[in-house]
Order: sequence, then structure tokens, then C-alpha cells
Amino acid sequence: MESGKNAAFSSAKALPREDTPLIPKSTPLSSQSKTFANVFIAIVGAGVLGLPYAFKRTGWIMSLMMLFSVAGLTHYCMMLLIHTRRKLQSLSGEFAKINSFGDLGFTVCGSIGRFVVDVMIVLSQAGFCIGYLIFIGNTMANLFNASSPDSLTSQVIAFSMSAKSWYIWGCFPFQLGLSSVATLTHLAPLSIFADVVDLAAMGVVIAKDVFLMMENRPEVKAFGGLSVFFYGMGVAVYAFEGVGMVLPIESEMKERETFGKILGLSMGLISVIYGAFGVLGYFAFGNDTQDIITANLGPGLISLLVQLGLCVNLFFTFPLMMNPVYEIVERRFWGGRYCLWLRWLSVMVVTLVALTVPNFADFLSLVGSSVCCGLGFVLPALFHLLVFKEEMNWKGWTIDVGIVSLGLVLAVSGTWYALMEIFAIKA
Repeated sequence: MESGKNAAFSSAKALPREDTPLIPKSTPLSSQSKTFANVFIAIVGAGVLGLPYAFKRTGWIMSLMMLFSVAGLTHYCMMLLIHTRRKLQSLSGEFAKINSFGDLGFTVCGSIGRFVVDVMIVLSQAGFCIGYLIFIGNTMANLFNASSPDSLTSQVIAFSMSAKSWYIWGCFPFQLGLSSVATLTHLAPLSIFADVVDLAAMGVVIAKDVFLMMENRPEVKAFGGLSVFFYGMGVAVYAFEGVGMVLPIESEMKERETFGKILGLSMGLISVIYGAFGVLGYFAFGNDTQDIITANLGPGLISLLVQLGLCVNLFFTFPLMMNPVYEIVERRFWGGRYCLWLRWLSVMVVTLVALTVPNFADFLSLVGSSVCCGLGFVLPALFHLLVFKEEMNWKGWTIDVGIVSLGLVLAVSGTWYALMEIFAIKA
């Protein structure tokens, strides 16, 4: 899933860092199966819940093409980071400790390189957490308020603020408490448990999708047109964002020469799961597909348990995802020491942003376009170009420059489109 989960597995003697491995080492180095699990955890997250809505907006064939294209390009750029680090480490012993994306940025571009990577990691991790709060607020409001508009609770909410805002503010004091924990070792099992619940929820949703698809056969479209291209690309990039964990995962592997194959196998399997989830969700509900697919499940005990389970686990994943933000903010503004008020301020900012964004899927597109394109495409290709520029032929130059250019175009255009969608909904 997202790179913040690695923080939960740090030693109790030290604050978790952005390059701490996702799964703790019981042996000196990770096996192929453990590496596969690390990659899977780093990529699969709550963003998958917005895929059926993206398929509705962009068309199912067009969405599949974008999804698999983004998966292939993301895998290629991840390997660019690996090749760049290996090259630097072969040059001199002073480059031996390149453990994270930020370390690589500093080695290639100095302080400005680390600064750019730090800013993008902060924005992406905070963006993931904002998406979590939006999901929790919207889901809880749909479960407990939409079905009983005449209840006393609904009337009180109607006279004060939206149901979504109430639930987000309800999370706030608890998140302040969780953010106060300097070492998140005791929360580590919840991170993996969240992924298990995500997969279980996906299985339940897919099973219901198949049943409804066979029963209803709603009308679907194959292509949504160029006007929604950048929106779909943003959601797809968000769904595969895990580039920040590639370097530490590869560092922990015993047989590093096989890392490319393991990464490719992981990305291929995740792509198939994502594609099936998006297609079946859209085929089951057609034009009625909601921005969060669990909102389509309807009443019933299973639906209630799935949605509550996701909310609970995203709630406890929030502090794990925010930990790289705390680490970077404390390193830059507090000398790397624990600072409670900086952590609380970070939680406050994330909460306020979540209150202003109405649509989960549109926010996925915004984060995917504005930040994840930079982290996933622009920076890996740029760092590779700067390190290998003297030994690459024209083909290598063309590929790297092309990826950088594509990433910039997707970032600028996708960000503009996502912002227009968000403000249009608010209006």
C-alpha cells in the first residue's frame, strides 16, 4: 500500500523512519516470498475502492488500458531507481548507505533533491490519510444517517454541520492521541490486518458484483472520451503508488538479482485484481456506481460489517501512514527529535483538508496526478538520466526524457482537471 506502513515495524528503541522495512526481519535478509508480501502491502490500499467509479467515468476498456499501462510504466520506473542506486554504490563506498528515496535524491541532486522528495512524500502520505478520512466520513454518514433522515441525530446534524463532518471531527481527538505515540510497534499488526480486511472486503464486493451483474445486466460504456482521460490516469497512478518503498524493500532481499522478477510478478497480480475489481463493480451497477463502491452494497449485515471493518482499519492505519510525515517534519523543524505539537498540527491540517473535499474518487485523482506522477515517473527517470547520462545512447536518453515529459504533462493536466471536478461538485 502506501509507504507509511513501514513505520509500524521499527524497533521499539528508535523512532520509525520512512526507510524502515514493512515486515520485520526474522532472518538477516528477506526471502522471495517475504519480498513479494512487502511489495503487495506497499501497493494495495484503499484506493482500489474508487476504481469502479473511475471505470464508470472513463469506460471499462479505456480504464483497463490505462490501468495496465500505468502498472507497466510504474514497474519500469521502480527498476530505474534500483539501477540508479546500484550504479552509485558501485562507484564509491561513500554511496553505500542509500536506504530510501530521500537518500537517493540527496546523492544525485544534493539538498534540493532530498527536499523535493521529502515534500512529495509528505504530500502523498498526507493525501492518503485525507482520503481515509473522506472514506470514513462518507461511509459512516451513508450507514447511519442517510437511511433515517427523521431521526433526532439527523436533525441535530442538519442544523449544525454535515454528517460527514461530524464523523471526521469525531476521529480527530483519537488521532491526536495515536499521533502522540512515539513508537508505533504495538500498532504494527493492525497495518497488515488492514490489508487482510481490504482483500476480504474486495472478495465480498466481487462476489456480490458477479451476482448483480448476471441478474441486472446494466448498460455500460467502453470508452469515456478524451475529456476524462486525465481523471482516469490520476486514479490509476494513485492505485499503484508505492515507489517510496522500493529501495528499502530491495535492500532487505537476500537474492537481489531476482528482485525485478518478483516486482514484476507482484505488479502483474495486483493489476489483474484491480482490473477485475473495477470491471465487475462497474458491470454490476452501471451508471449507479458510487464514488466509493461499498456505498452500492445496500442494506444487510454483511454490507454493514464490510463497511465498518474498512472504516475501523483505515482509522488505525492513519497514524501508520502519517509517520513518514512526522519523521520528515521533525527532522527539518525539530532536529529529528520527537515533537508533539508538530504532530498535532499535521493531524489538524489533514483533517481540515478532508472536511473540504466532498468526493473520494475525485480526491484520488487529484493526489495521483499532482504528487504520485512526480514520485512515480518524473523523479525516477530524472535521477536515472542524471546518473547514466554519460554512458546512455540516444535510445536511453529518449526514454528517460520521454518519461519525465509524460509525467509532467500528466501531473499538470490531471491536477487541473481534478481541481475543476472538485470545485464543480462543491458549486
